[in-house]
Parts: sequence; C-alpha cells; structure tokens
Amino acid sequence: MPDLSRSHIQRLINQSYVTVDGVTAKAGHKVQPGEKVVVLVPPPAPADIVPEDIPLSVVFEDDQIIVINKPKGMTVHPAPGSRTGTLVNAVIAYTDDLSGIGGVERPGIVHRLDKDTSGLLVVAKTDAAHASLQSQIQARSAERRYIALVWGATKFNEAVVDAPIGRHPTDRQKQAVIKDTSRYTAREAVTHLKVTERFDGFTLLEAKLDTGRTHQIRVHCSFIGHPVVGDPLYGGTRRAIPPSYNKMQQRSLASLIEGLQGQALHAFSLSFDHPITGERLSFEAPLPTDIDALLTWLRVES
Repeated sequence: MPDLSRSHIQRLINQSYVTVDGVTAKAGHKVQPGEKVVVLVPPPAPADIVPEDIPLSVVFEDDQIIVINKPKGMTVHPAPGSRTGTLVNAVIAYTDDLSGIGGVERPGIVHRLDKDTSGLLVVAKTDAAHASLQSQIQARSAERRYIALVWGATKFNEAVVDAPIGRHPTDRQKQAVIKDTSRYTAREAVTHLKVTERFDGFTLLEAKLDTGRTHQIRVHCSFIGHPVVGDPLYGGTRRAIPPSYNKMQQRSLASLIEGLQGQALHAFSLSFDHPITGERLSFEAPLPTDIDALLTWLRVES
C-alpha cells in the first residue's frame, strides 16, 4: 500500500474497511501466507475547509517548510464539530503551497499539538519535505521539547516514562496508559522528563518525546502522580493549593491557576534536519503569558 500511511490503514481497519479471507480484520492480526487481504478505500470526503484570515506567528519559512508558534485555544486541523478557526484554516489562507500527504483535512500537517497546548510545530509545503520530516520523527532524530508545570514534588531529577498509551477503556474523550495490552489496543509511548525548577508544591519539567501519541505528556505525567497544572482531563484542576502558602498567597495562586487556558504545557523547542539541505535547524518559542505569569509568581513567592 505505497500510497497509504500507516495511520490511514489503521483508520481503515478500525472502520471495518479491511477483510482477511472475507472476515473483518482486527488491528493485531498477523497476515499468514495464502490469506487474501482486501482493503476498501472510501472516496475522500469533500474538502469544505474554508480559508480564514487568522494571524499566524511564523517563526521560520522557506520554500519547503513553515515553523509556526501555535497559540493556546487553536485546534490544529478540522474535525467533526470544529470546522473553522483551526491552524489549517489559517495556513491555507496564508499559502497555497502545502503538502498533500496528510490528505484534504490536514494539508501540510506533519505533527500536532493539543488545542490548549501552545508552541512550535512545522508545516510542510512539499510532499518531499513532508516525507522527510515524518521520517525524522519516526526515527526520533527530530527533537520536540516541552515545558510542563506539574503538581507535587517529583522524587526524580530525571526519568523515562515508557508506558503504552491507548484509548481510555471507559471514557472515549481520554487516553490512558494501558497495562493489559492483551485486552486493549495500545501503542508504544516514551517520554523523557527532566526537572528544571522546583517550587513549593510544584515541579517544572522539561519533557522530550520519543513518540507522539495523543495527549502523551499529559497522560504520562498523570500516570506517575504528577498531573500537569490546569489539565481538565487528567486531574490537573482538582488539586488543593499546598497549605504552606498563606491565605493571601493561596488566593493569588488559585486565581493564576484558574486563569490558565487549559494545561500548563508549552512546546518550547523544535529541532530537525532541513528536508532538502540537511542543515540542522533549531527553534525556540517564548512561554505564553498565562504560564509565564504563574511561573513568575512561583519564583517570587514559593
């Protein structure tokens, strides 16, 4: 299937478009010699993505790629119920030159950030650039680093969380670490964590991804007992302010946390080889104002 990506094939399997000897295939099936595999590829949905003149924070651009600092509150690509206001709507208004590998819904999109995670991502203008960048991400030579403020004091200074992630068994809006991979589908997920600052009741982590699963950092931080501050899905909004802060400090800190737009997670650093020249490119993006204000307060008051 040279024209279909692995993720596309996975979606076709999940949607029952793949059969083995006339029986609907399961994701974990290993094809045996002599088996007949049939893949029905449905026609693409009509592209109804509307270009929108939404300001973009372009960090770098040439004829192959665009590096963008995505704000919080912006979904990367259209989805059911969210057809406007996305990064894709903005990008197709910004340029006509975009890779088609991602399909009509995701032109140029090589990797994603959650809606309320800010920071750097790269968009491909050409198919060659897209293929190169995807290959680098899969080979783990592209580096994506994040800043995450988490609840509690970690017992480690550095750690590697190697725990497979899949759809939550009971809550379809969430992902989860899957311990029983014989019952539930999960994919390898590896996150490197390093403490950069400690505060009273909080830890600032740098997170580096080896893999790029949905909600990966948020799920892994919650799994180890230190959810990202402000995370509405994974326990980051249900923690009490440490009693070591006085009442005035507690009110100020609670106000800053409530003022976060989603989780205190920011993709601050992105490095990869230029897809054509091979030159190593590295970019950094400043913290958004809500996270910056919270960290500034903690550095003074903690």
